[in-house]
Amino acid sequence: MSTGASQTESYPEIREGIRALCQSFPPEYHRGVDAAHAYPEAFVDALTREGWMAALIPEQYGGTGLGLTEASVIMEEINRAGGNSGACHGQMYNMNTLIRHGSEAQRARYLPKIAAGELRLQSMGVTEPTTGTDTTKIKTTAVKKGDRYVVNGQKVWISRVQHSDLMILLARTTPLGEVRKKSEGLSIFLVDIREAVKAGMEVRPIPNMVNHETSELFFDDLEIPADNLIGEEGQGFKYILTGLNAERTLIAAECIGDGYWFTDKVVEYTKNRVVFGRPIGQNQGVQFPIAEAHIEVEAANLMRYEACRLYDAGLPCGAEANMAKYLAAKASWEAANACIQFHGGFGFACEYDIERKFRETRLYQVAPISTNLILSYVAEHILGMPRSY
Repeated sequence: MSTGASQTESYPEIREGIRALCQSFPPEYHRGVDAAHAYPEAFVDALTREGWMAALIPEQYGGTGLGLTEASVIMEEINRAGGNSGACHGQMYNMNTLIRHGSEAQRARYLPKIAAGELRLQSMGVTEPTTGTDTTKIKTTAVKKGDRYVVNGQKVWISRVQHSDLMILLARTTPLGEVRKKSEGLSIFLVDIREAVKAGMEVRPIPNMVNHETSELFFDDLEIPADNLIGEEGQGFKYILTGLNAERTLIAAECIGDGYWFTDKVVEYTKNRVVFGRPIGQNQGVQFPIAEAHIEVEAANLMRYEACRLYDAGLPCGAEANMAKYLAAKASWEAANACIQFHGGFGFACEYDIERKFRETRLYQVAPISTNLILSYVAEHILGMPRSY
């Protein structure tokens, strides 16, 4: 029996559909993409063709009109099958920013093409080298001049830029010293990446420990049409939270998928690996870390669904999204450690895929928000303790 069998299998049609698609992309495929430091184009194209990447797009624009809950199940199943949703999850969490805050003209122009696979919206430009998570202090500026905004500044750790057509960009349109609240004066724009590269945006890829395409961006008098402003000028911080809460919840689901993958893998191995005349899975020293990881994955799963429920209902979900991400990232990391430990040397062999998944799931202790900042958020906003930063 699978280690995930005790959890009620909700959304069976979605799960079956993703599992069927993933069977066409076996471990050898993902292993090869990782070894080549390549982008899984064929896999993302297949997800797009079957409509999974348009899950959140309303039916009137060619999508399937599902909620974040269903989108999270899609991401979970990709990771549970041995893939890595990090190659494509940006389109999921960016989508609601455009859907909820974009104009009707913007939705009509872009959403049908995204749903059809003609355009990819995979990137979100927020993080900067000198501000990190201190988003209100970003230094990238967008100054309105006639019917254009002129952008100058720098972003870092901006993922999938080289495999996306559109990017949501956060910039300061009113200087920090001129706003009542530091969260005001920020605006978001939809950027045509190909046009931007020709007109003042430089992309510098960052090689990294995970096969995760990410880059540093430099803006030098990049002109963006004023029509590409999403929502009201100066309210971008509020809008971007729509994407950030979705991002944290979806990544929680991916970590849950990883957690199930690791526990399934290690349970099967320890039941069959015989040392000193008995299966190593018969030893409590082996059983307990695996059982503990599974318990944590199941608990994280419940918080994931609560965050999704609130998000889909349009209710505040910052606390739940952060806690889901924290619990799931911790659970998947514990499962990963148990998996690699009890496989011994084989855990480091590429052909077992454990070392690849081990590297992939480690990222989520750090990004998209570090575990320490989640703890600070909970201390301040939920427990009412003094702000620590």
